[in-house]
Amino acid sequence: MTYGPVDYLSFEFQTEKLKGEILPELLELVEKKIIRIIDLVIVQKNQDGVHRALEINQLSPDLISVINPLNVEISGLIQEEDINGIAEVMLNGTTAAALLVENLWAIKFREAVLRADGKLLEHLRVPAEVVEEAMTKIASAEST
Repeated sequence: MTYGPVDYLSFEFQTEKLKGEILPELLELVEKKIIRIIDLVIVQKNQDGVHRALEINQLSPDLISVINPLNVEISGLIQEEDINGIAEVMLNGTTAAALLVENLWAIKFREAVLRADGKLLEHLRVPAEVVEEAMTKIASAEST
């Protein structure tokens, strides 16, 4: 099986502010076969700083019914050390989600590169905030 590039993402949320706004956007990416979620772990950190990780099958039935349409595979690739690393930087009283997301859109392009005897020299993901900051600096420099 050919895989596309896989991104590891983790997000922290104020637990009381979680209202499900993210799921429709994520579902659209899955349904359009732009991405595939190959692992998902929820990490909760209480006010005392104690954390626990929950796989999908450990979530409440109502939350499982919301997440099920994402067709998440539980690959087990997100390991205990990943979870501990997330918990270490989380604030008390927050919830985090850790995802491994396969970029399905890239598979055909990767196969074309391989057919052309090409090889990947470098792959770097630049966060949107870094790009926005750089573009602001460039625009500012051009206007002076």
